Amino acid sequence: MSKKNNLAKRKKQHEYNLQKEKEIQDKKIKKLHANKNKMKVDGKKKRGGFSVGKKKLKTKLTPAAKAKAAQAMELDK
Repeated sequence: MSKKNNLAKRKKQHEYNLQKEKEIQDKKIKKLHANKNKMKVDGKKKRGGFSVGKKKLKTKLTPAAKAKAAQAMELDK
């Protein structure tokens, strides 16, 4: 058998590839959760629209976001 076709080497490489794919997937999930947490509605109405994280949201809000914003307004009063 050649060195490239060594069974132990192929097995180790396969395990390494699986581990690497899992790490990449975990990174993507963490990044997605961080983005979701950053984009939560503050509930403060400004001139251009609701402020969402660092960006302004000028489109229509979803019913859940509207309810959350309304709830935040009630707490301020």
